[in-house]
Amino acid sequence: MSLKELIPGRLGFGTAPLGNMFRAIPEEEVSATLEAAWDQGIRFYDTAPFYGAGLAELRLGELLSQKPRDSFVLASKVGRVILDESEPGARDLGEKGGLFEHGRPNAMLHEWTADATERSIEGSLKRLGVDRLDIVWVHDIAQDFHGDLWLNKFEEARTGAFRVLSRLRDEGVIKAWGLGVNRVEPIELTLDLDEPQPDGFLLAGRYTLLDHARPLERLLPKAQEQGVGMVVGGPYSSGVLAGGTHFEYQDAPPEVVERVRRIKELTTRHGVSVKAAALQFSLAHPVAVAAVPGATKPSRIAEDIAALHEDVPAGFWTDLRASGLVSPAAPLPNGA
Repeated sequence: MSLKELIPGRLGFGTAPLGNMFRAIPEEEVSATLEAAWDQGIRFYDTAPFYGAGLAELRLGELLSQKPRDSFVLASKVGRVILDESEPGARDLGEKGGLFEHGRPNAMLHEWTADATERSIEGSLKRLGVDRLDIVWVHDIAQDFHGDLWLNKFEEARTGAFRVLSRLRDEGVIKAWGLGVNRVEPIELTLDLDEPQPDGFLLAGRYTLLDHARPLERLLPKAQEQGVGMVVGGPYSSGVLAGGTHFEYQDAPPEVVERVRRIKELTTRHGVSVKAAALQFSLAHPVAVAAVPGATKPSRIAEDIAALHEDVPAGFWTDLRASGLVSPAAPLPNGA
């Protein structure tokens, strides 16, 4: 099943922040945010064992386990098996070192083998309190976590996770699978394979107003040719396009801050919100099926929905293109 057929609406809910990313989030704040998302019609939820060592899945499960299973679409990821014992000391997470330092202390097995894939799905179902996942992403087999060893992890996933997920899809246990990564190279490699193909991919932070040139070169044309859909993760570039200070999960460097300033000048001139510009840009590519921004406050849900539907004048997109702030190859809304 194609992602476009499977995913309801163009806006989902990304749960990475619910794993206590960057800060410890009170339970009442989490519950209020999830209830707001449900009450305002969000029916696509994306999570992962990695987010707070299972914390995000547990929190999401508090909501979804109480809802009719056919009333929402649920995606989680494989690549980390959450263990019962605690992990002493700081985690080795490549470039994402302190990302979930406020999450659960449980140790994680980082493995993309067939056995670990089965165990990962079993653990996710238990934490979420549901009987099935709709979409399963193969998580983080890229340079940002593994450096020069990333191709070894990719091969582990190719012979393990990819084959398990292809079988589960063929058996009807899941409806779709793909990669969930922060880099384009693993997806490009996967689309070139002469074996069962993924239905789509979750690309985080790589198709945004601030960073989109690389996937336009090869990945997105190939995905379009093969009918493979993209879910846009991190459409606000870790928050810097939504009033925050993070880019790529770290403090935004001066050149990014300057680029955001120039974008804000244009949005102010045209009376447009930065969130609307960012979200609508990410969804303008024909391969893009949906976006899954994260949120930890109920008010953010209403902001995201408003941004999706905001009337952005064609002149804004024309000026954005003329300013050199977007790639000449990037499709813009309304054919601008």
